[in-house]
Amino acid sequence: MKGMAITIKTAEEITIMREGGQRLAAILHEVVSAVRPGVSALYLNKLAERLMREAGGVPSFKGYRPRGERTPYPAALCVSVNDEVVHAIPQAKTILREGDIVAIDIGMWWPSVPTENKNGQKNNAAKKTLCTDMAVTIGVGKIDAEAERLLSGTRVALDAGIAAVRAGVRVGDISAAIGRSLKESRLAIVRDLAGHGVGYELHEDPFIPNWGSSGTGPRLEVGIVIALEPIANLGTPDIVLQKDNWTFKTADGLRSAHFEHTLAVMENGAEVLTAL
Repeated sequence: MKGMAITIKTAEEITIMREGGQRLAAILHEVVSAVRPGVSALYLNKLAERLMREAGGVPSFKGYRPRGERTPYPAALCVSVNDEVVHAIPQAKTILREGDIVAIDIGMWWPSVPTENKNGQKNNAAKKTLCTDMAVTIGVGKIDAEAERLLSGTRVALDAGIAAVRAGVRVGDISAAIGRSLKESRLAIVRDLAGHGVGYELHEDPFIPNWGSSGTGPRLEVGIVIALEPIANLGTPDIVLQKDNWTFKTADGLRSAHFEHTLAVMENGAEVLTAL
């Protein structure tokens, strides 16, 4: 969570996060495959939670309560449709329709395989859980050209951020790369939401804005694990928190998109841990 010192993960911990991230990516792929007109956001949530628990993981969003929030988050997914920017709680009444765009945000705690002693007995005390986080925004059926531009531009910005990551760079270098890419795609950058460290907690330092100046901010080291998540709107960058105290919507009612990967900082670049 914000306010913690930046943590360095060990090689063993990154291995655990790689295992969990790959499983999480496979689960998200299955959830995305279920998206079609007529499907409810609640159905996607139930599918995701079942798949996570069957895989041996635990949803990291469910029950999450950041400092200052009045109620814990009640679901395993965030399912944000059209002008919903992030953190929309999946509801049975939210029915996907042809032409919608939907952002699916998912996180999972993943346990390591318990170690075994020389007698083949499992040492459950050695089990450790770490968190990975990812998101995609997709079209429901056929979408219009502006939606395609929004999705493409936001996805390319994530790639630009990942390409900027390596040991020795500063957070501002990554933020600037993402921001330049979003501006080139003529998209509005949501400044109130950002990427973050991840692993021991769902949200850790460093805070990684999707805009900024090169050469500023903390310097990254090998073993730091971060979640990059460009969030962009077609209209105004301004967002409004809804009465449920979780869902953010665009202030002008235009659409928003969100893509995210968890990645480890390596000597010569970034390893995406949430890749299939």
